[in-house]
Amino acid sequence: MTAELVRGQNHPVSQSRVEIRVSAGTPVLALASFADEQGRFSGSGILAHPGARSLPGVRSPGELADRHTFAVDLDEVAAHVHRLGVLLVLPPGGPVRFGAVPASYVAVADPEGTELAGYTLTGLDAETAVVALELYRRQGAWKVRAVGQGYAEGLGALLTDGGLPAPAAAELTAAVLGTTPRTAGADATLATMPTLVGDLRAPQTPAQTPANAPEPPDPLPVSGHPYAGTPASAPGGDTPASPPTISYAHPRRRRTSTEPPEPAPRAAAPQEPGEHPRPVAGDASGWSMEERLYNQVWGMFEDLARTVAAYRSAVEFADSRMDRELDEALSDPRHRLGGSGNAARDTARTRRDELVAQAQAVLDRDLAQLIAEAEVVEPALPAAYARWDNPAWHGHRTPEESPLALRLGDLHLPERPDLRIPMLTRVPLERGLWIDNGRTGSEAAMTMDTDRLRRVAMDMAVALAVRLLAVHPADRFSVHVIDAAGAGSASLAPLVRAGVLAGPPAAGAHGVTQTLAGLTRRVDLVQMALRAGAPEDLPPDVDTADQLLIVHDFPHGFDDRAVTQLRYLADEGAAVGVHLLMVADRDEASAYGPLLDPLWRSLMRLSPVPDNHLADPWVHHAWTFEPDLPPQGSRVLDQALDRVAKARRTTRP
Repeated sequence: MTAELVRGQNHPVSQSRVEIRVSAGTPVLALASFADEQGRFSGSGILAHPGARSLPGVRSPGELADRHTFAVDLDEVAAHVHRLGVLLVLPPGGPVRFGAVPASYVAVADPEGTELAGYTLTGLDAETAVVALELYRRQGAWKVRAVGQGYAEGLGALLTDGGLPAPAAAELTAAVLGTTPRTAGADATLATMPTLVGDLRAPQTPAQTPANAPEPPDPLPVSGHPYAGTPASAPGGDTPASPPTISYAHPRRRRTSTEPPEPAPRAAAPQEPGEHPRPVAGDASGWSMEERLYNQVWGMFEDLARTVAAYRSAVEFADSRMDRELDEALSDPRHRLGGSGNAARDTARTRRDELVAQAQAVLDRDLAQLIAEAEVVEPALPAAYARWDNPAWHGHRTPEESPLALRLGDLHLPERPDLRIPMLTRVPLERGLWIDNGRTGSEAAMTMDTDRLRRVAMDMAVALAVRLLAVHPADRFSVHVIDAAGAGSASLAPLVRAGVLAGPPAAGAHGVTQTLAGLTRRVDLVQMALRAGAPEDLPPDVDTADQLLIVHDFPHGFDDRAVTQLRYLADEGAAVGVHLLMVADRDEASAYGPLLDPLWRSLMRLSPVPDNHLADPWVHHAWTFEPDLPPQGSRVLDQALDRVAKARRTTRP
């Protein structure tokens, strides 16, 4: 039986030799693309098109037509190719967009012609080049995924977004379409425009993002692509005027060594025919085990988002079809006589239940695989990525190099709350963090006593600061604290006792002013030194280590000048190594009015209690964020601080 896929859904491909059949609503060009595990195009031989129809393992169809067939032998596809995409492109002089023509249908079939999976490309609008579906490797096996997303600016934008240099993308587009290539400058400009309609990496306009949309979680950013201000909206109408982009491409890191990467662990072979390969920790691309685990965590997040989106879409389709069939049954006078209406209603409900059961079976299969993967990945994570109860912290030593990322907590969805995906953010922190100790807008926070909530929020801030210190070289960070009223002294006690702060917590208005003035001066001096090309000429009293500023109970103790300085640090500090971690109730700061709106939008809001305030703009899931705090009664925080303090004493001259 053919698996009818919806956007984002995947299905196993059990045979190595298959056909991909395209039935389009208008004559189109059908192309096959080769990409790596991150979905990036590189080098030559990335596209099979009418002018160059063959790639290893793929034979593309011929010229412009409304029906096409690809011949695919997956065993012949090169090992470095992880994604085989089927692209549909409208030709020059034809229809101006896919939304104006009947929906195309794409299917994967065995050599005998039996369809294994099919997908109808619905919901398209301004796109002129779309990725219809892709075959991709996953733990040693191949799967097909329904994609159905594309680019309004056409094939050139698709290739450029996939990492192909603008001149090469223009030349290849011209070869496919038989047109004159644009100039490199024109393509470079085109590549910077938000042209990807419906794609995961596309910036959204205010009309596409609800005003009360939850805040997107910080993605696992791509190395070499700064993520300043990536997620920016928050509940209650906090969506900025231009919501920033979020990348759902697999993370990648620029090569920093001439040594070849260590081979990734191979997934264990299936125990029985048809069984999924057993997952292996580090089964992803990367130049080190840390990077492979980082990429694998991101792959798990992407898979969970996709499979749940597919399930929800299938249920929504089943419900809408049942409603339509019920309306038709009730509107037909013949069904109101002789009891035939009841039979029609029963048939509609039965069809709906069958569709939902099929979707549930696919969801259960994918979730079971992800749970098995999480069970082997979580114990293998390094300390920077690991929960506080992970044994990695018992033998942890202060490292000599900085990590790729830092764990902020866990993310999960209501379909399977026990499946937790680590929420990692790249370091150095490219945007500040805001731990919300207010009760507004959070059901979980409303159930807690105000004092207890504030204490938990400050405990979370201290735990994040300790993690940051413990996973970096001993001299990498200096930590400053503003606690104007002294209300956070109990939570701050471990930091004070270990002697890892740059100075005592700043109290009162004078302490606030002094601390902010010193950090503002550092930002100004470092910026001037960098612009002058002489970073080594900083005054001797400037601390060249990265700075972390923890602000508790903002805006207590802040005047207008101090607020302006704090905004300046939030906007300019991260680029020169000054990072902000705020613990505050936004409602208490409302007296400053709209002056502080840019500040809140520049920070990533986190909740100290489990709360579904995070969302991704890709499939619009409301992710529940759960902070990672040390177990009750554990000394893991004190032990980590003791190691940091000891390492600092041994590294000081």
